[in-house]
Amino acid sequence: MIYFEDIQPGTRAAFGHYAVTRDEVIDFAQRFDPQPFHLSDEAAAQTHFGRLSASGWHTCAMMMSMLVENFKTHKQAGLGSPGQEELRWLKPVYPGDTLSIETEILDKRASNSRPEMGSYRSKITVRNQDGDAVMTTIAIGLIATRPAG
Repeated sequence: MIYFEDIQPGTRAAFGHYAVTRDEVIDFAQRFDPQPFHLSDEAAAQTHFGRLSASGWHTCAMMMSMLVENFKTHKQAGLGSPGQEELRWLKPVYPGDTLSIETEILDKRASNSRPEMGSYRSKITVRNQDGDAVMTTIAIGLIATRPAG
């Protein structure tokens, strides 16, 4: 189990493998972001995307799926997150892309009011199969301190 005391700024990791499918792009868009360029090849061809592209919010969801899958192997005493400091969609994500993640721990801070927990900031970069960064975010994680005893 990874606790607050184990988090070290500068630590980097690379993981994940998410195959983006056409059906999933359209299904997500129909439910959550029904803009034409996420739903139709013809509509997307008339935009700067040039072809059907995934919603940025779908890219966030795919990132989260890879993060949670990684937590199954590298268990953390995680307590959720108060949010993100930055979110940038750098390039479109298309059906047929395969996404992966790189993380870097930026810093950590013990809680002044709750000694049983702390927080850390992590830069997350989502890359496609060509190594191109398609999204970046700075996430804040809450994590328990190591239990006494």
